[in-house]
Amino acid sequence: MAAVVVVATGLLRGSGCWSRSRLRFGPSAYRRFSSGGAYPNIPLSSPLPGVPKPVFATVDGQEKFETKVTTLDNGLHVASQNKFGQFCTVGILINSGSRYEAKYLSGIAHFLEKLAFSSTARFDSKDEILLTLEKHGGICDCQISRDTTMYAVSADSKGLDTVVGLLADVVLQPRLTDEEVEMTRMAVQFELEDLNLRPDPEPLLTEMIHEAAYRENTVGLHRFCPTENIAKINREVLHSYLRSYYTPDRMVLAGVGVEHEHLVDCARKYLLGVQPAWGSTEAVDVDRSVAQYTGGIAKLERDMSNVSLGPTPIPELTHIMVGLESCSFLEEDFIPFAVLNMMMGGGGSFSAGGPGKGMFSRLYLNVLNRHHWMYNATSYHHSYEDTGLLCIHASADPRQVREMVEIITKEFILMGGTVDAVELERAKTQLTSMLMMNLESRPVIFEDVGRQVLATRSRKLPHELCTLIRNVKPEDVKRVASKMLRGKPAVAALGDLTDLPTYEHIQSALSSKDGRLPRTYRLFR
Repeated sequence: MAAVVVVATGLLRGSGCWSRSRLRFGPSAYRRFSSGGAYPNIPLSSPLPGVPKPVFATVDGQEKFETKVTTLDNGLHVASQNKFGQFCTVGILINSGSRYEAKYLSGIAHFLEKLAFSSTARFDSKDEILLTLEKHGGICDCQISRDTTMYAVSADSKGLDTVVGLLADVVLQPRLTDEEVEMTRMAVQFELEDLNLRPDPEPLLTEMIHEAAYRENTVGLHRFCPTENIAKINREVLHSYLRSYYTPDRMVLAGVGVEHEHLVDCARKYLLGVQPAWGSTEAVDVDRSVAQYTGGIAKLERDMSNVSLGPTPIPELTHIMVGLESCSFLEEDFIPFAVLNMMMGGGGSFSAGGPGKGMFSRLYLNVLNRHHWMYNATSYHHSYEDTGLLCIHASADPRQVREMVEIITKEFILMGGTVDAVELERAKTQLTSMLMMNLESRPVIFEDVGRQVLATRSRKLPHELCTLIRNVKPEDVKRVASKMLRGKPAVAALGDLTDLPTYEHIQSALSSKDGRLPRTYRLFR
């Protein structure tokens, strides 16, 4: 550092320090640079002399592969998508979930999710299963939604035979010992307590809005086990449910990163002609009910003042979710509804993704930017095989609940108004971008393949979905929104509900031209 200072000082003074520095640093201290006159000036836009002309890959927006589907003799569907790499993701998806529990104790699906990958006919414990997967660098997971059960494993592709055999055992041969069921009771109890204590009320509100929208039918049934049913669910109850819904014709074996024929061979080896632990391969009593949208309100009065204590506690908030029926994912209007949901966007009062992450969506521009006291305003779209629900979740201080609800009803009314071409293009671009970025992940591709084949026996490839998104026009969005606004609302409310408008007033606001709540007058405050 001192030498550099000496050199700089010498140059400024015009002394002979420069020549002394050459002696000190050697020849490398004085060299010709490419920007000097010693080298010819070649612009970066011109090809370099003597270098072969490069050949670039071309992209035509189409995938050069397809999802292959094979149906076995017992009705089980095998679907695969090739993806190059060392690892694969393979799993079994089943048409099963809380929506099918109408004739059973509510909470069975919740129990099965916790019991997944426990001991089976071949494996004595969960530890043995995990050690088997570990030999192939594998991990496992089970997720159960309202209409789908998914058992999945990611592992080295060379261990495909082991993985499919293990999955078949986990799904069809679980032991469900008394000890495992008892441990699951404790896990379910803990999860219910955690659900009621956590600062983020979104899972609970989502449960409540479905309960309000589909009163006591299909997707409106409890996804989480009610407290009173925890002690009632046992091995016999579980087997009775599994006998009806864990049948081959309701299953898809999906794989990403595997050869299709190899996957089919493994399926024939481990899933064809197998007698399950409950003794029957034919469904006994399957609920084929179609979702009936009812609308309504679900309220839960709760003190939210001490939900999140600490150095920076979350203020006391009241949470409201207002929803209207949209459409199923099998209908053509599903894509316009997805674009509408992206156009509404929203989020918390602080964006976790920084500038540009949905900051130009309507709920940011019209709600969060204009009403600083609102803590959250987010749009959600839940879609199923026979119905759908588009809703907005909002949070604010309990004293401003009425004003918050009116702001949300106004936004619903504006959905059926004019759609700006610029905001529509932005929403379509953002939806396409989100779709393509998510589908770079192998587990996401697996879930997409499995769910689509389970519902339609085929799969729309990403470029087909992108084309459908690009074709959405302003009149499409206006049409689906206007149709949606003709229905009854579903409302979920959590917290201090002293100033919550009545359900009739909310319904009246959504039927009006401007979304305003009917005026109320009080003699005393």
